[in-house]
Amino acid sequence: MIMKKNGTVWTIKYALLNIAYFAAFCTIHAYAAVYLLAHGFSNTEVGILLAVANISSSFLQPLIAGLIDKPNPLTNKNFILASVIFISLGSLLLLFVHDNKPVIFVIFAAIYMIQFTYMPVMTALCFEYRKAGCNIFYGLARGLGSAGFALTSAWIGGMVESRGVYILPVVTIIAMIASAVVILAFRKPKEGPAAEAESDSKTKGKKAHNNLKEFISIYPAFSLFIISSTCFFFAHNMINDFMIQIIRELGGAEKELGFSNFLQAMLELPAMALIGIVVRKISSKTLLLISGTAFFVKIILLVFATNLGWMYISQSFQFLAYAVFIPATAIYVNDTMEELDQVKGQAFITTSITIGGVFSNLVSGKIIDTFGVRTALTAGSVVCAIGVVIAFIAMRLPAYRAEKS
Repeated sequence: MIMKKNGTVWTIKYALLNIAYFAAFCTIHAYAAVYLLAHGFSNTEVGILLAVANISSSFLQPLIAGLIDKPNPLTNKNFILASVIFISLGSLLLLFVHDNKPVIFVIFAAIYMIQFTYMPVMTALCFEYRKAGCNIFYGLARGLGSAGFALTSAWIGGMVESRGVYILPVVTIIAMIASAVVILAFRKPKEGPAAEAESDSKTKGKKAHNNLKEFISIYPAFSLFIISSTCFFFAHNMINDFMIQIIRELGGAEKELGFSNFLQAMLELPAMALIGIVVRKISSKTLLLISGTAFFVKIILLVFATNLGWMYISQSFQFLAYAVFIPATAIYVNDTMEELDQVKGQAFITTSITIGGVFSNLVSGKIIDTFGVRTALTAGSVVCAIGVVIAFIAMRLPAYRAEKS
């Protein structure tokens, strides 16, 4: 039996990695439009850039996961290190490019894409090291990452107002340097021949299912659930991307937007921190169904909201929606998939989130411009409801279907 290593030390390391990641996620993703508009991009051009980056990421994630799942030097740790170096260099270049929009387009899209691509690899890294005996408290560490996003978001707005958008790549570089330092401290403990034999026995005779048709056949419940998660994040991204229009419809402004984002992110910390305890009583499969239902309740409340109070009640469902979804999917993948398929499983989850966001970006703005906010939210509710129905059907299927010999 592999002996568990100091959980506090490993949880701190993984928490720091998450905090640095989500601090940069704030500067790259949450403030993407702010940065690009300041460099002369139109709203349409911003939308095109983000769509290109998201679509590219959705194709790259499973490809990278398939490579990592195969025995080769491209490990979770090495890919994260390569990603943070790439993002650091790209952000440094942005500091010296001011008026060349095509160059900014390429660099920013690449940075945005790469950061999204290594998100599932971060999750896979945690479970890889847990299997090696490093007792990482995943939920707490991931929740602290959300807290890092919340605090960065609360601070960076004032900094951008006072110092300009050039502070954004600077903060990104600092966060990436911190990530590099932390990831280099991830050294898998040597457990000796007995532990190595135990680890080898789990993968002996196993293979990675890199063929999509084969993967769907082996994991029917997960494969159908991916469609559900795309529907959930169509609704989720509609709310997040167009929250300012929703708030203005209810009589608020940018101040309420800032509080709303801070509220959502801070609610994620306790939910994610408690997930390790909750999952002992409630299965990850049931938690995913609870999460999907909460996504639906969150958006349907906004359809009928008449004041900002109802908007805040809706946002409070982040505690059961996104905050449960992220760790529950990680646990579900870890519990139901062969070890050689787990990075791929995490990548498919992130890909579904990305695709949901892309479709939301392409559709929601047009609906709002043509028919208004309420119609867009109603459409999002219908899509999310379809996702909930599909999720309940998916979780009645086998989680794992053994290959025919």
